[in-house]
Amino acid sequence: MSASSHPPQLGRGKDRPRTKVSLPIAAPPERVFAALSDAWLLPVWVVGATHIRDVDENWPAPGSIVHHQVGGWPLAISDVTAVVECEPPSRLVLQGRAWPFGEVYIELTVEPDAAGSIVTMGEAPSYGAARILDNPLQRWVLSRRNRECLQRLRSIVENRRQVSVPSLP
Repeated sequence: MSASSHPPQLGRGKDRPRTKVSLPIAAPPERVFAALSDAWLLPVWVVGATHIRDVDENWPAPGSIVHHQVGGWPLAISDVTAVVECEPPSRLVLQGRAWPFGEVYIELTVEPDAAGSIVTMGEAPSYGAARILDNPLQRWVLSRRNRECLQRLRSIVENRRQVSVPSLP
């Protein structure tokens, strides 16, 4: 069964404890959220994401899907991530899959701050091997990975001058 014919179960894992990291970004929430919600930028800031294969036209509407690859060739895994909730410019909740490793529930929040924004990324393994193997060491690694994700996001938001490829009318 292909990933697109078996999307993740939206909201699975929302009640599980999440590993959270926060980072200040010197930009208003609207600018931060614009980068967060641009599915084509995911491989630039999400550690492990390597390629976007397709994005639903209604992204980031709830239920919409981004088709991605994680990992390096020749061991790349093609799967999907779906939007669970989207509340611009403050909250984006995703359900990610990288089968056979499992699913994750990811909550990204953007709060205004005197210097711009505070972005928090909370992630919990929600299904499959990732959930079965959930332990303090895995959560420590996850917190380091997600801190790197937010540092990459901060670089994009604070330093990117313009859209690389303008949108078509």
